Parts: sequence; C-alpha cells; structure tokens
Amino acid sequence: MFRASDAKSPGRGGRSTKSAEGYSGVQSLSTRSALLAAHRLTQCDKNYGEVGSAWMKKIRVGILFGGRSGEHEVSLLSAASVFNAIDKNKYEVVPVGITKQGRWLTSADAERLLQGKAPDHDSRQLRAGDPDATPGAALLAKGEAVVVPPEPQRQGSSLTAFETDARAAGLTRRAADRAINVDIIFPVLHGTFGEDGTIQGLLELADIPYVGAGVLGSAAGMDKDIMKSLFRSAGLPIVKHVTVLRSEWETNPKKIQRLIESKLKYPVFVKPANLGSSVGISKARQRKELGPAIKEAAKFDRKIVIEQGVGGSNQKAREIECSVLGNDQPKASVPGEIVPGKEFYDYTAKYLDEGSQLIIPAKLTRAETRKIQELAIKAFQAVDCSGLARVDFLMDPKNRKIYVNEINTMPGFTAISMYPKLWAASGLAYPDLIERLIEFGLERHREKKKNQYSV
Repeated sequence: MFRASDAKSPGRGGRSTKSAEGYSGVQSLSTRSALLAAHRLTQCDKNYGEVGSAWMKKIRVGILFGGRSGEHEVSLLSAASVFNAIDKNKYEVVPVGITKQGRWLTSADAERLLQGKAPDHDSRQLRAGDPDATPGAALLAKGEAVVVPPEPQRQGSSLTAFETDARAAGLTRRAADRAINVDIIFPVLHGTFGEDGTIQGLLELADIPYVGAGVLGSAAGMDKDIMKSLFRSAGLPIVKHVTVLRSEWETNPKKIQRLIESKLKYPVFVKPANLGSSVGISKARQRKELGPAIKEAAKFDRKIVIEQGVGGSNQKAREIECSVLGNDQPKASVPGEIVPGKEFYDYTAKYLDEGSQLIIPAKLTRAETRKIQELAIKAFQAVDCSGLARVDFLMDPKNRKIYVNEINTMPGFTAISMYPKLWAASGLAYPDLIERLIEFGLERHREKKKNQYSV
C-alpha cells in the first residue's frame, strides 16, 4: 500500500517529502482519497516511464556499404566515417556489407571493416586505393551470406533474409530470424548498383525508408546523358557534349571520331555515362588520344559521353562544388573549389594523391556565390532528387561563365569529403548532418505513405 506522501511526482525520480496537506492550496484528503490519489500518481508515473522509454528508443539504422561497382573502396571509407560519427546514443547501427561479387553479408567482421580494422592476420589499415586491403572486401568474405528478397514486412521495417545452404545444391530455406530489422537504411553505396536506382528500387519494394534520392532521381543522376537532357530542359547552362554507344564505336570508330570532331573542339573529356568518382575519365587533347580515351571509358559502360573542355587548351576550368540538402525545400551550402594536383580531378587526385587543394569557401563574388547556389538547387530539382546531392560546376577562367557539370546523388561521405566539409563551413557539423539526412529519409517515407495505390 502507498500513502500519498510516498508517491512519486510524475516525471521526477525523487520522492515527495511532504504530505498532501503540506502543499499550499491542497485540501486534506481522507485515507481512501489519499490511496486513490496515490494509485493514480503511481499509474501516471508508470505511464510516463513507458512513454519515456518509447521516446528514448533508439532508431535502428542499417548502414549499407561495399557493392559491385568500381567505387567499392570509396564506399568502405564513406561508410566507416558515418559509422564512427553517428550518434550512438540516438541510433543503433546495423552494418550490412555487399561484396564485389554481390553477396549480402551481416557479421561482426562487417563492423570491423567499417571501423577501419584489418583482419587478425593483416595489420594494414583500410585506406582508399589500397588494392591489397580493400578490393575484395576480404573481411566481408568471413560473414554469412544472405539473399534479400524485396518483401514488405507488416511489423516494422526489415529486409527478410534467406539463408543460402551451399550443401543443399542451391536449395534455399527461409530464415526469418535472420531478417535485417531496421527503421531506415543509409545506403552509402557509390556508383553502379548503389547510386543508380537499383538498390533504391529494392528498398521501395520492401517498403523500407532510406536516406537519399529515390529511384528516378538516383537513376537520372547517375546517367550523365539523361542528366544533361534534364538540365537542358530546365534551362541550366551545360557544356556541349556528344553521346555514343560502345557498340557504335566498336562497329565504326572512324565514323564516331568524325561525329565528335564535327561537334566539339579539342580538348575534350571522355566519360562513362554511368559511373562516378571520376573512374574511367580521360582528357583527350588531340585526335590520337581520343581513341584510347573512348576505349578506357567503354570498359565501364555501354554509353560514353564526350564533353567539350572548358577553358581551351591553355587554361584549366575552375572546378566549383556545392552541397544540397533537403527534400521539397532544399537548401544549398557555401560553394567550395577544387584545385587538382593533376590536370583535372580524377580518381587518383581524389583518393590517392595529396596534391589537390580544397578551398572553402570558394573565391567568388557574392553574385557568383548566389548564382551557384541557385543553380545547384535547380539541378537538384531537375532530376527529382531528395535528401542530399553535390552539384559540380565548371567556370571558364577567361569570362567566368558558369556551367553545371553534373550532380552526385550519393557523393563521397568521409569526414574530409567535400560534401560534409561544405556543410561544416555552412554551420552544420558532420554528426548533425548525418542526423538531418536520417530525418529527411524518414520524412520522405512518411510523405510517400500518403499515396493511394489502388481504387
């Protein structure tokens, strides 16, 4: 039995040291009334505790990393940074790795990989471009393989796992107890099979909230040819370009060469249409360099984009970048500038060499800064992006004309990558940026749940 004087105040941890009569303005209670009051206070305290417990429940965030693309190693670095910076008091992190062969793995080794720890037999630390430590995601190979069907779950959000039994000659059995139960997925996947709408489609089918652009925005943002078409339709300034297919080049390379030279002047940049982190990109200064550049790009995609170089043969274009954050009402960060240690900001300059400089904020006039921010938001909206994106610009050094070059819907996300650094310079710290992105992912999912799919 409780007495009124023993009851806890709702929401407070200490006991009341006064009887009901001791409080000013409170009338004396009969024994029965006091007991009823005490019961109500106790029940209230219990309910408050349950609400507080629910409120304090951590959000389960699945960090999805690795993947089959040529940017596998970059993904490992980005995911490791997110894992280390995310607020563990608010979020429960579930690391989910994908090997270069496409195997989905969840294991303690996946977490070790995100923490940058090498296997017990190898003391090397994870770093970008280390072909021995990262290409095969050796740590992930120790994990347990799961096949993930796109099956929505009624209770909570999860990716239901199917356990693969190699001894059963391909026969699979359901392993519901091994479902990847999460509230939201943070797909820190760069390039093909991660940033191109494929993983987003899987998560949509499974009805799982996720960070970043949806299927359309991701696919359009990955394909440089489609992206440029959307930019042009939105009235954004872009450089001249030509798109050719690998099969066309293989069938009649001389015809393709004539086509390119009739529309563009050297130097030109040759790129795979569907890849990021400057993988497979080359600069062709003259005709003899064009063929090898196209062959290099054709290793990575069937569609090849050739762009007019900005600045001519004697001067390099200024490379300006701007980060965008939000859903229906996106905001732009302060712009930054990349000064490559090499002739342009390719994969080696980004991740291996230390000669490149990041200038934040970029040395621009107020009008130029404002214009770049406005163009960045328009580019974000042109491809129906959401969550986050980094928009890259080229500025002609002669006349300071600004061109929208491309959009990256899941840019490099290490603590020293340009996207988070630009937001840090704008007043949003890296851990807070991660929290905002998770909030925007949940917001987008709630908005989508308002849709009606049947009549």
